[in-house]
Amino acid sequence: MNEVLYNEKGVIKISPEVVAVVAGLAATGVDGVAGMSGGVVGGIAELLGFKNLSKGVKVDLNDTTAYLNIHLIVYFGVKIPEVAFKVQKKVKNDVEHITGLKVREVNVHVEGVLPKKEQSEETAGKEEDNEND
Repeated sequence: MNEVLYNEKGVIKISPEVVAVVAGLAATGVDGVAGMSGGVVGGIAELLGFKNLSKGVKVDLNDTTAYLNIHLIVYFGVKIPEVAFKVQKKVKNDVEHITGLKVREVNVHVEGVLPKKEQSEETAGKEEDNEND
């Protein structure tokens, strides 16, 4: 169901998929978030790429109010509650600002932890050589 906003010039319809993409972009912009999760499949969270940002977001619209469930994967070593609070704040602000909807809830579901890719020894050696020049 599309959300309908009325004004003196007519009607604006916002698809839940649009809200989901905005929320997904906001969530992945938070430091510590590895990506969106498509759900737990066979006990392993499936990490979704950029094209599937909306797949990790469930949107319920009621009048001009949005209720969001964000499913994501974080990097190992981050403080999960801090990252989740930042995701809630950024998603709420971005969705409200971009769509004009009122966000009542942003529920964050951390479904996995991903190790950060270590800097390769080869790359580290090149950087040290450049610093000595």
